[in-house]
Amino acid sequence: MFRYLMKALCLWMMMMMFFSCSRDESAVSEGTQAKTASSADKDAAVIRLEGGDWGYPTPYAHYPRGPGGFKMCLIFDSLLERGPKGLIPWLAEKIEISENGKVYVFTIRDGVKWQDGRPLTPEDVRFSIDYAGRHPMTWSYVYGTIDQVAAGPGNTVKVVLKQPAAPMYYNLGLTRIIPSHIWQDVDRPKEFTAPEALIGSGPYRLTQYSKEHGTYRFEAFDGFWGPRQRVRRIEFIPVSEPVLAYENRTIDLVRISPDLLPRFEKDPENKIVRSPAFWGYRLLFNMEKAGPLRDRRVRQAIAHAVDLDELVAKIARGAAVPGRAGILPPDHVMAADVKAYDYDPRHAEALLSEAGYGRADAAGIRFSVDGSSLEFDLLCSSQEVRMAEILQQRLSDVGIGIKVNSVDPKTRDTRVRNHDYRLAVIGHGGWGHDPEYLAAHFSGRLSTLSSSPSASGLAGFDAPGLEKLLDRQQTEVDPDRRREMIEQIQRLAAEEVPEIPLFYTTAYNVYRPATYDGWMFMFDHHSLLHSKLSYLEREAPQP
Repeated sequence: MFRYLMKALCLWMMMMMFFSCSRDESAVSEGTQAKTASSADKDAAVIRLEGGDWGYPTPYAHYPRGPGGFKMCLIFDSLLERGPKGLIPWLAEKIEISENGKVYVFTIRDGVKWQDGRPLTPEDVRFSIDYAGRHPMTWSYVYGTIDQVAAGPGNTVKVVLKQPAAPMYYNLGLTRIIPSHIWQDVDRPKEFTAPEALIGSGPYRLTQYSKEHGTYRFEAFDGFWGPRQRVRRIEFIPVSEPVLAYENRTIDLVRISPDLLPRFEKDPENKIVRSPAFWGYRLLFNMEKAGPLRDRRVRQAIAHAVDLDELVAKIARGAAVPGRAGILPPDHVMAADVKAYDYDPRHAEALLSEAGYGRADAAGIRFSVDGSSLEFDLLCSSQEVRMAEILQQRLSDVGIGIKVNSVDPKTRDTRVRNHDYRLAVIGHGGWGHDPEYLAAHFSGRLSTLSSSPSASGLAGFDAPGLEKLLDRQQTEVDPDRRREMIEQIQRLAAEEVPEIPLFYTTAYNVYRPATYDGWMFMFDHHSLLHSKLSYLEREAPQP
């Protein structure tokens, strides 16, 4: 058993497979117990960061996009937590999985208290998982997957799934645990914004929030069960010019573009860290509303007509890597070698001619013998107009007419969710997560679980072979076999071109170590300041 456990844990850390056999208290790693921090580290009384309204930070009321969910995680714990190399035990000190991934038994840590002083019990965990199964949390994907959940002896909670699901270790582990004595009579959780809705078991309490100004203030909860808070207070404040605010010491960390690197890199007071490429933009095709896009050759032609390097240079100003036809970014632990679509307008024109769009009208727009033309509206948010204009120019070069339709970001997101577009540009994070999200991209099967437009699916896309593999990987809990499936899915996606990842951003972060140097990335996320462990004492590095 021990040998099998170690093999499973190694596979998890290497492949982010969200599956394990069992973990005991000896497996507890960074951030799960109070440890002695490195003597070189410095605590901070207050850390101030760029503000903005991202919703009321409960598991139900925060916005599905942006950092609202990470603010919520400061208040609410989960059974597992996202560490620098993988998931680590948190409220659960032991996890046992049996029946080929269908049954999970969590042993809940003793001595945990809610922020109102009441003890957190296995019944709270049972209630939370059952409640999330009936009322989908904004960031939880257990809806419709659970057959039964029960609190058992010895501080255990047993969860039985309807069928094995490869990403369920991740999804169950990160479902937020809420106090049953507060939420048990709440029928509309998204509307529940009373003060008691913010009582969690996490390291921080929300002591101030202004929706109008986008300000938040979190203060350390002295009764927290886990690692000591190295930051006593975290404030998110409004700033009009983040870089200037950082230079004036109004905020303590800032994202910068590559052209600003010389401004900071020669100053030893600053430390510059580059983010992994887990936030990106993609070009969506609506194959129901735009018939020509059902032809794979047309989609492949568009892929050859778009100059990804140009987008990286002009839009991201170099702080990005070009998109990959296999969808998963190069920093993803399961990224496979797949077919690449080099910028090649001549090849694009040949593919369009092969698809029956060989003639052009006076405006240079290609059309077929039946008179249908290659003209599409391109939906984008007001923040992505320049990107859309570059796409418009490159596609017009090969005879595809584009009309840019710019709207505010929330309207764009709503229209994408409702498939009210022909072409659309959308950006979001989460590209480092379990590759189960490919099922949401291609089929939309997770769209009922999340209000995020990243889970909207592609209208009219029909690729039976790809969809069959997506279904099979969902229940494959053997890490090696699932990885083979995910690699094959990427290769098929590169051939089918259901969408075009444009680029994945790799922002630079600047901060002053003398003020605070506890920042860390989560293994699957792009932001330093979003990690709960960034603000807590961690195990000193092993020599």
